[in-house]
Amino acid sequence: MVSNKGTVLAAYDAVFNGKDVTAIDRYYGPSYIQHNARTVDGLDALKAFVGQLPPSVRWEPGISLEDGDLVMVQSRTSGLGPTSIIRADIVRLEGGRIVEHWDVSQEEASETASGHPMFEPA
Repeated sequence: MVSNKGTVLAAYDAVFNGKDVTAIDRYYGPSYIQHNARTVDGLDALKAFVGQLPPSVRWEPGISLEDGDLVMVQSRTSGLGPTSIIRADIVRLEGGRIVEHWDVSQEEASETASGHPMFEPA
């Protein structure tokens, strides 16, 4: 049996790296709830978003954590503009499918006050 974390990592790789819109129906629940202020609920909105992504977009996982039905994945997304985006996505799963999503993001800084990188690949 695949862990919830394994499901989320596989889903994000298929959907955001593979641009496989059909993977959304396999990995996401039909009543998908979105908490991002700029995005509406539902699989149709997610499919439309993925469908307009340029081929240059790459998703790279970093730290990932699982706590029951919740999974958090820190990641870097590149190819959307001159600066990569560092994200923390939190998703809730039911029956092995992603049904709810929260996220925070910011542009990746080339230098940090602490000297530590914002992101390290998994």
